[in-house]
Amino acid sequence: MTVARASGTVDPQAAEEGTIQLARPVIGAAEELAVLEVLRSGQLSLGPRLAEFEHEFARRLGAAHASAVSSGTAGLHLALRAVGVSDGDEVVTSPLSFVASANAIVYERARPVFADIDPVTLNLDPAAARAAVTPRTVAILPVHVFGYPADVPALEGLGLAIVEDACEALGAVHADGVAVGARGHPSVFGFYPNKQLTTGEGGMVTTGDASVKRRIDSERNQGRAPDMGWLDHDRLGFNYRLSDIACALGLAQLQRLDQMLADRARVAELYRQALSGIEGLTLPCPDAGGDRRGWFVFVVQLPHGCDRDLTVKALAARGVQTKPYLPAIHLMSYYRESFGHRPGEFPVCEDVAARSLALPFFPGLSEGQVDRVATELRGALGR
Repeated sequence: MTVARASGTVDPQAAEEGTIQLARPVIGAAEELAVLEVLRSGQLSLGPRLAEFEHEFARRLGAAHASAVSSGTAGLHLALRAVGVSDGDEVVTSPLSFVASANAIVYERARPVFADIDPVTLNLDPAAARAAVTPRTVAILPVHVFGYPADVPALEGLGLAIVEDACEALGAVHADGVAVGARGHPSVFGFYPNKQLTTGEGGMVTTGDASVKRRIDSERNQGRAPDMGWLDHDRLGFNYRLSDIACALGLAQLQRLDQMLADRARVAELYRQALSGIEGLTLPCPDAGGDRRGWFVFVVQLPHGCDRDLTVKALAARGVQTKPYLPAIHLMSYYRESFGHRPGEFPVCEDVAARSLALPFFPGLSEGQVDRVATELRGALGR
């Protein structure tokens, strides 16, 4: 059995070199100026930056429409409502994801029906998804896990509504050349600080259907009528707006998105080189068949038999932040207690979730820092 060696004290050399953070956004003078301009304008929400950010984001992806929202979670909720998910319905989705993708289904009193994942891409397995469909299934919610494109073309063959969780996949492209988020299905992006683009908190829903955009634009703003009349709310709505401050930050980030994506790809390649040859360590799958990843995180799977908790502690003691990433949703307390899930239901997901570890990953990570992470990981895993 491979056992990580942990230390109760921080190594002096590591402390001198400084801790390598798990993630760090790229924020500069352009972002500061953009936010300052909005602050000085006095119109901090529902102002001109909102429509501008939506337009520029949709144009960047090649999507017909985009609606900015307060978070990726809010976007998933509104998108599921827009395709008709409601009480008692079932939505087939992946158990390997951030919990929000399943939670958003439960918000509408529907049931997440999990299906196992592909062991290479870690995305929802189309064959497993097909097997999970029942007469109560109204939608499929694939997750583009860690920025790798899910096999949406295969899922389209099921003939059901699709809502794409693209919160980790900005910059990803399908094999047919269509950007993730531009196939026409409601697709949701997240802008948390560790994402490819950040607005602090925030998200975006892209769609090819103008009626879906109108509905989302209304429901994000308390269900106001199309003319935004204050006295008429013609549907149930929510406070899911994104402020002009956040939209200004997003616009500035869009201007540097190409470089940030390129820098992320550079860091990923440095990791591939630095971590090669570690026995039993599984690296993120390379692009294949024309699919291209939009790099979000660099998640490895530790060798079987390795104690992940001790590995995390050992790396932290050496000044390297890491994080177990992602847990299996169906084994979380709420989903076990509410839906009766138990270990063994989705063996591929459970194996991957038990061994996955996110390494420090952000555009500004240097070659020297990557080498240091690799060295410390080798030491933690032992020989």
